[in-house]
Amino acid sequence: MEEKKLDLNSIIGFVLIFGILIWIMYQNQPSEKEIAAEKAKKELVAKQEAQAKADKVKTAALPAAGTPGDTVQLAQLQKTLGGFAYSATLPSAKESFTTIENEKIRLKIANKGGYIVEATLKGFEKFKKGSGQLVELIKDNNSNLNIQLQTTDNRTLNSKDLFFEPALTKIGADQILSMRLKAGANEFLEYKYILKPNDYLVGFDIRSQGLNKVLNSAKPLDLQWDLKTYRNEKSISYENRYAEIYYNYEDGKESYVGQGDHKEETPEKVDYIAFKQHFFTSILQTNTSFEKSKLVSQNLVKDEKIDTVYTKQFKANVPLAFTNGEIDYKMNWYFGPADYKVLKSYDKNFEKIIPLGWGIFGWINKWIFIPLFGFLSSTIGLSLGIAIIIFTIIIKLAMSPITYKSFLSQAKMKVLRPDITELGEKYKKDPMKKQQETMKLYNKAGVNPMAGCIPALIQLPFMYASFQFFPSAFELRQKGFLWADDLSSFDSVLKLPFHIPLYGDHISLFPILAAIAIFFYMKMTSGDQQMAAPQQEGMPDMAKMMKIMIYVSPLMMLIFFNSYGAGLSLYNFISNLITIGIMFVIKNYIVDSEKIHAQIQENKQREPKKPSKFQQRLQEVMEQQEAAKKAQNKKK
Repeated sequence: MEEKKLDLNSIIGFVLIFGILIWIMYQNQPSEKEIAAEKAKKELVAKQEAQAKADKVKTAALPAAGTPGDTVQLAQLQKTLGGFAYSATLPSAKESFTTIENEKIRLKIANKGGYIVEATLKGFEKFKKGSGQLVELIKDNNSNLNIQLQTTDNRTLNSKDLFFEPALTKIGADQILSMRLKAGANEFLEYKYILKPNDYLVGFDIRSQGLNKVLNSAKPLDLQWDLKTYRNEKSISYENRYAEIYYNYEDGKESYVGQGDHKEETPEKVDYIAFKQHFFTSILQTNTSFEKSKLVSQNLVKDEKIDTVYTKQFKANVPLAFTNGEIDYKMNWYFGPADYKVLKSYDKNFEKIIPLGWGIFGWINKWIFIPLFGFLSSTIGLSLGIAIIIFTIIIKLAMSPITYKSFLSQAKMKVLRPDITELGEKYKKDPMKKQQETMKLYNKAGVNPMAGCIPALIQLPFMYASFQFFPSAFELRQKGFLWADDLSSFDSVLKLPFHIPLYGDHISLFPILAAIAIFFYMKMTSGDQQMAAPQQEGMPDMAKMMKIMIYVSPLMMLIFFNSYGAGLSLYNFISNLITIGIMFVIKNYIVDSEKIHAQIQENKQREPKKPSKFQQRLQEVMEQQEAAKKAQNKKK
């Protein structure tokens, strides 16, 4: 049988197949980032395994308490641990944990260091509703609590490296966990955790007993608390914006460290420190104020596509002062939601960590927005989207008299515009005389040129308060409405395959609707505003500015609100729709331009009203300036 030979087509086929295989292998090779991530993961696993082996060897080397080897082992350990060598000879000197929990939280406390290594919030999920992942404020070594122990034999020991002895008891429904770092049978440093039922607040006492010969009490001990805050929300950049360190002075005033890549503050007389995330917070509160604290905040989100696990690194160093040679501090931990009503219920000023705005803005939020929205969302039991709509309607209707006053003033100024234009032409070369005659015209016609500005100024605080209220409203978290699955985050309807600077990589619909509403509102009112604001010599052309703002304002809404919470965009959309409706009714059914014109003409025929003290003073100033100008011209 004749042997079959490879022809040219077969050779070409094999070459193509080989080329395709090479191309597939090239396309599927890991990227540099993936290689680096895999390498870092392997190094971390290796480091953890090595540490576990070292701890196992160290623990295995310790004899059980009460064995003949205690004395020898104790003498060896005293060379490195000094007076706290005793703690390393106890059965508790091993990697072990104690868990305490109630209906709200679950805490896991380690023998090594005696501090909380896991803090899980029950009833709250990460990222989105239905994810199945509970919010964990502390887990996988993202937090440490350490006291630097200065001993009488000039050693510096770290409590986080030493073993505490646990003892869990119950008094009624309260769980009390005592963690003692022992220097002898009755000499110890104690952390006491007290967990009550159905509570986010955990009692935390630090005290020492019989350590006056072990610890150097010449200066306070240094308590170090640090936390890398996990991402818990849909948008890491939006969540990171509201992650800050807050602290409260003993006189009740609050402050914060601030935003930035690296921020540091050293406040004095502080009675609590809060590591606040967007909707959750960890707070260390003390009944005895910390004399001086060092607080550091570091931003961990450089690139939100890569840095997706943590938002901020928080650190706090506080002094624990000795009293009669011993430490005795009554403190509390709070691990829970950053919910204004929940925080306020503890009567410890915790609610001050919610950024509601300063001055009048904060007052509006505290006394109007929070009670009203709380009533609508909880008492009536409405869906949160409907609650926002009704909330907006109530606010806008309450402000409608102010809107009416503003429009009425614009209408009066519009009627006077021909007279003002005539004065402008008549005294074109004498601006001072023009101003004086214009003021006389206003007084004679019974029109206050400031009447249109004052209502607008009154509405501004309410607008700014809403920008503070909605991003802080815990009730909106993971509550959906229409296409928005979470009113506390952006309502993306389309994911873009690229990133637009300032805008993002998605399209949110509520900001688009709000921008459209703003456009039509400004289009509707710009004509009246231009007519009511005659051009003054030396001043910018208001007509041109109005035309520019008609397009700039909606564009700004579109860009900056694309990544904001949908609740705020929904509020702005409904707010502008209602304002358009109110203005339409006022313009077409309430304010009669002909009657206003007739009233002003009638006012002109009457004796002008006595000017107010302010108007008199303004007139005097203008006359003095005019006289000074004439005197100067004569000298020339």
